[in-house]
Amino acid sequence: MQKFKWILFLCATFVISGVFAQKTPEIVKGKQGDFQMIVNGKHFLILGGELGNSATSDVDEMKGIWPKLQKMNLNTVLAPVYWELMEPVEGNFDFTLVDAMINQARESNLHLVFLWFGTWKNSMSCYTPEWIKKDFKRFPRTLDKSGNPSEIVSAFSKNILASDIKAFSVLMTHIKSVDAVLQTVIMIQVENEIGQLPEARDYSVDACKAFQTEVPYKLMNYLTKNKAILLPHIKDLWAKNGFLQTGNWETVFGKSLNTDELFTAWNYAVFVDKVAESGKVIYNLPIYVNCALNRPNVDPGKYPSGGPLPHLINIWQAAASHIDMLSPDVYHGDFRNWCVQYDKLNNALFMPEIKMEPENAAQVFYVLGRHKALGYCPFSIESASENEATPLQKSYRVLDNLSEMILANRPKTDGVYLDKVHKVDTLLIGDYQVVIAHVCTLPWTDGAKAEKWTPAGCIIIETNPGEFWIGGTSVVCTFRNVKNKELTTGILSADICIKQENSWKYIRLNGDQTHQGRHMRIGSGEWEIQCIRLYDYK
Repeated sequence: MQKFKWILFLCATFVISGVFAQKTPEIVKGKQGDFQMIVNGKHFLILGGELGNSATSDVDEMKGIWPKLQKMNLNTVLAPVYWELMEPVEGNFDFTLVDAMINQARESNLHLVFLWFGTWKNSMSCYTPEWIKKDFKRFPRTLDKSGNPSEIVSAFSKNILASDIKAFSVLMTHIKSVDAVLQTVIMIQVENEIGQLPEARDYSVDACKAFQTEVPYKLMNYLTKNKAILLPHIKDLWAKNGFLQTGNWETVFGKSLNTDELFTAWNYAVFVDKVAESGKVIYNLPIYVNCALNRPNVDPGKYPSGGPLPHLINIWQAAASHIDMLSPDVYHGDFRNWCVQYDKLNNALFMPEIKMEPENAAQVFYVLGRHKALGYCPFSIESASENEATPLQKSYRVLDNLSEMILANRPKTDGVYLDKVHKVDTLLIGDYQVVIAHVCTLPWTDGAKAEKWTPAGCIIIETNPGEFWIGGTSVVCTFRNVKNKELTTGILSADICIKQENSWKYIRLNGDQTHQGRHMRIGSGEWEIQCIRLYDYK
């Protein structure tokens, strides 16, 4: 009996030590500045989709979602957690929906990113519990210049901050208790698309008092130390008054709507950072904040102001050290430019929400290849039409098959997204210039004369000098040695590569399929992975 007890003790010790030794999911930065997600000790590429706002409000309704997501080749689902349903009565927590999501995701072999719909969702406080909504004295709303309230709880309310921290801490405690070992939940979004409306700042009594006080030392210290990398928007506002080191917000930055927005951004970021910190102390999952992007030539207050917008990234980074990254929700504008705006200032790019459309299937190669993004997630993924779902399913299959290769060769990876306006992209990888064009630039291609071309994209990886793996759709690639311009580059071999469990099957291409060795090609509306080996001659 004593021997049996000792064996049980040793087994329990090994299990417990394994739990505590296991690292939580994390975001790490490589030696060459690229960021990577680590899950269960392995590099992980998020091939995701975000569920619609009400998709997880009913256990039975959720059950029908997962098979479609599996079929689309997702590995991660972004899903809301609603404060109003989790804490319907103050101090009484119900994790029925949270547990159902975790269990159903596990059964479907999918990971989760939880979206905390807490104090704010799309600017408003519509997902706060009833006991908060009804008690506007304890949880005051923001006011406009005329003193009219909005359906937005004020960030200057100590009561709402305390309540949000408590609820989020309890949520993180629960996730850790049920999921720390299996790591179904790999990341958390705090709040959702924060932004002040219909003014650029809150005019409640506490907000106005804070606006007249000194700009926080923490912000001024950050601006001074990081003057060389300040965004033009912020640096110009500070410069107009002579780079003052002290004073209230209007003294330091001038009297304008832009100053109002800086003030709003700082206080939102401070609030969110405190919520994030409370959760990380309990369970140190990666945490990000998303934002609704502003439109050109629209004044602050006319769009959700003060969130982690491109022109405010410095403010958020100064205030929110417990936030791992700032992320855009893309529904308008130049998709490529938004990626550039967030792939800077030591910010890991993650695309948590983008309009669901057929172009997603090509865009994803650009995001993950060119910008080394952690992941890509079209919105309302469960509602995708066949015209939207099928192309994305094929792109995700290509990326899933290449994921280990992508993650092992991040600095030598690139990607393109092409259409009839952006027909060609030129890359420099290793010793070679790679010109990647839309396949419809070949005049004999079906669809070349169409008014609109099928979106095209690919990811390209240099695995060895002169060896490139290319996965994608509707592209044609040519190669030239730029290290030694006296040499002519030819295709030594070209193979279609088909993943079969842990090995690859190779199908040799030649003749017409490579235009007699002139280029690599994936046909219009086709998805392939090819391995191209080059040689040089003169």
